[in-house]
This record gives sequence, structure tokens and C-alpha cells, in this order.
Amino acid sequence: MATPITEVVPSILAGERLDRFVATMLDCSRSIAAGLVNDGCVQIGGKVTTLRSLRIDDGMQISVTYVPETTEVTTEPDPKVTFDVVYEDDHIAVIDKPNGLVVHAGAGSPDGTLANGLVARYPDIIEVGDPDRPGIVHRLDRGTTGLMVVARSAEAYEALVDALAARTVARTYRAIVWGAPENDRGVVDAAIGRSQRQRTRMTVTNDGRDARTHYEVLERCDDPGVSYLECRLETGRTHQIRVHMEAIGHPIVGDEVYGRPRAALAFHRPALHAANLAFSHPVTEEACSFESPLPADMAQLVADYFSAVS
Repeated sequence: MATPITEVVPSILAGERLDRFVATMLDCSRSIAAGLVNDGCVQIGGKVTTLRSLRIDDGMQISVTYVPETTEVTTEPDPKVTFDVVYEDDHIAVIDKPNGLVVHAGAGSPDGTLANGLVARYPDIIEVGDPDRPGIVHRLDRGTTGLMVVARSAEAYEALVDALAARTVARTYRAIVWGAPENDRGVVDAAIGRSQRQRTRMTVTNDGRDARTHYEVLERCDDPGVSYLECRLETGRTHQIRVHMEAIGHPIVGDEVYGRPRAALAFHRPALHAANLAFSHPVTEEACSFESPLPADMAQLVADYFSAVS
């Protein structure tokens, strides 16, 4: 582990976000800085803090106990990556992500990602945010379909990151789960962290980050024993809906990571779709609201097992 780096916040940076200050301290990307905060590598006055959106004060002593590699990946344009654009202007684009498309490069997915397609469609986006995930402010899993907002300008990027941290971006999903939740409406309030036994999985854990998912049962079907839900994110943790639905005994149909295959119904991805997205425009502050219809595979499931809703 590297020697800790410690700096005192100057008055000119009072009110700045902690992750931005750490990025400046280390001359690293914002995503690396945020990861360090999340992982408990940052201390203020000798006490660990994991709140990356914390506004720092003049005179605070901030220490980083681990310095990462600062080499960053350059995202190459790939015009073969296709996706539907629901809305675009000079500052943002709202896209409808298809099944199977990874959002940005990572282990097992070095290229052919949404980020590669974004750079091909919007070349200037490479200067927005982090070079390894240009314009990306939130993600959907590979098998999850639906709406995402992407920043096309630095101004929009900063404002959207802040809006997501402040939980003012409304994200609503449609999901098909196994079983029948007892209550028509509920809230799963359970912290989520990375599994110690299997690092690719997330899990409910007392020492995780706070996470809240609201759900409403739209319809139940006794045979084969599934329910159609609307889920609303209050927070946006990795795999949040999938983890929370498993935690209450109703894993998402088709989710082989947080559930298991069942002969009663064959579906080859998590039956989860980001159907609604609403936020204030990061530059004009106008109210923006978008909807995405169910993709064909989920629409067929709904048609096969649910009659009262679409």
C-alpha cells in the first residue's frame, strides 16, 4: 500500500464535492476517485468517509491511503454498436439500451460496448467524464433493457452526477418475478455490498451502502407462479433490483445470478426493463420525461401470463 497522501482543503475549494477534490489530489479520473471513497480509502480528520458527494469545508484534512494506477483506457469508436436514441440535444442523449449490450468496458467486455457506440455517434463525447466511460452517468446491466441518459457536455455531466447523488432522477422499471409478494406495495430497505464469497455478485449486507427499492404488484399469475411488478429506484446500487427481489424471496424471472432456472418458464435474461426516466434537464432545467415500451421478449411474457396490464 502506498504512503498516504494528505492535503488540507483551501478556502477556494470549500463547498466542493469530496470525489472531485480527491480526483484533483491524485490527478486521476473522477470514477477512480469515487471508487476510492466508496472503498473506504479516504479519511477526513482521521475518520473514514464513504460519502463521495460530501461537500468539503475549508481547513478539512483529507487523506487518501491508497493511490491507484492512473493509466486510463481510451474508448475507441465502433459504429457497429447500435442503439435507439429517444431524445438528443447538444447536452444530453436518452437512449433505449437493447438486451446484451454492455454499457462500458470491463472484465470480459473490452470493446463492443455502448460507450464505443456513443463515441462513434458523438465524437466529442470522449472529452466528457472519464475516457474509459465517456458520457456515462449511470448504467444498466447487460441483460437489462430500457432507458439511460447520457451526458454530451461537461456541464451536463456534472449536473447529472449531482442529480443522481441527490436522488432527483426518477427511474421506474417493469419486472417479472417468481412468486407472489404478500403485499400489493412495499419498500425493500436493505444495504447492498459486494459478496465476500463471490466477488462478481452483490448481496444484502449490514456493512454495505444504503439501498431502497419501492415496488408495486401490477398483477399475479398462479400458473406458473409469477408476478408482474413496477419497481422504482430510490438509490442506484449495482444490481439493486435484482438483489432486493432475491432478498425478499421473489427473484427476477430469467436471472441466473440471483435466482435459478425453473422448468415452468424459460427466459434467458433477467426480465427487467427500465421503462420510465424523468429528470430536470441538466442545463435548461426543463422537466424531461421519457417512456420505453417493453421489448418484444418481455411483452410476450406479459401477453402469455397477465391479462389486466400491458
